[in-house]
Amino acid sequence: MSEIAGRHALVTGGASGIGRLMAKKLAALGGRVSIWDINAANLEAVVAELRAIPGCQAQGFVCDVSDRAQVYARADETTAAAGPVDILINNAGVVSGKDFLDLPDEKIEATFDVNVLALFWTGKAFLPSMISRGSGHIVTIASASGLIGVARLGDYSASKWAAIGFDESLRAELRTIAPHVITTVICPYYINTGMFRGVRSRFPFLLPILEEDYVAEQVVRSIRTNKRRLIMPWLVHVVPVIRFLPVGLFDWVANFLGVNASMEKFVGRNP
Repeated sequence: MSEIAGRHALVTGGASGIGRLMAKKLAALGGRVSIWDINAANLEAVVAELRAIPGCQAQGFVCDVSDRAQVYARADETTAAAGPVDILINNAGVVSGKDFLDLPDEKIEATFDVNVLALFWTGKAFLPSMISRGSGHIVTIASASGLIGVARLGDYSASKWAAIGFDESLRAELRTIAPHVITTVICPYYINTGMFRGVRSRFPFLLPILEEDYVAEQVVRSIRTNKRRLIMPWLVHVVPVIRFLPVGLFDWVANFLGVNASMEKFVGRNP
């Protein structure tokens, strides 16, 4: 078990959605919480929420995680303000939700800048201190679409496959050089946030749209129990198994379950 009380947790993309909820849950458990977000107004409001929790020490920093120099600068400021980061939750993410040929080049670049490259910049900023102290926890919020490609999520799925690969490679390295620094990768199905507004599930009893609070609670529980991988809901666990099927049959199963039709009504945060 990992203690939260007294430890310094940083949540990127912490001013909305599950980022905000994870920050509040960590604060309620006695954690010292820092949040980064690109939205200054939301950031200020969430920091006020956190500071209203009895005993909570919280601070927020405006940060565009796609900007490497900005990440390194904010990392120094965050450490100076609240001490070394013990728990890093790489939560910031973006989604385009368009057919491949309709994706503007700059949107593809932004997806990889935020969903993939930011993992490297925050890792380089905070991991050395964790290794030198012999403890720490890095959480990567990936996606079920990092386990199976989904129509209209070409850039997003590819970025989340990369995020899962990042976590696995880092876990393998740390096993040798810093076995007490833990990594956890989170692979949820769609979450009921504005980010994925409009998505549909053909069989909600098998593939439910997950509620924000439930996901945030499960992530915090995974941190406390040092769980290495969290996949939600249970049906997503069969994806590696059905990969043994011939490609045509694999695609038929995905289409039957409605996976490739799930984004047809997608509107996202800005319809």
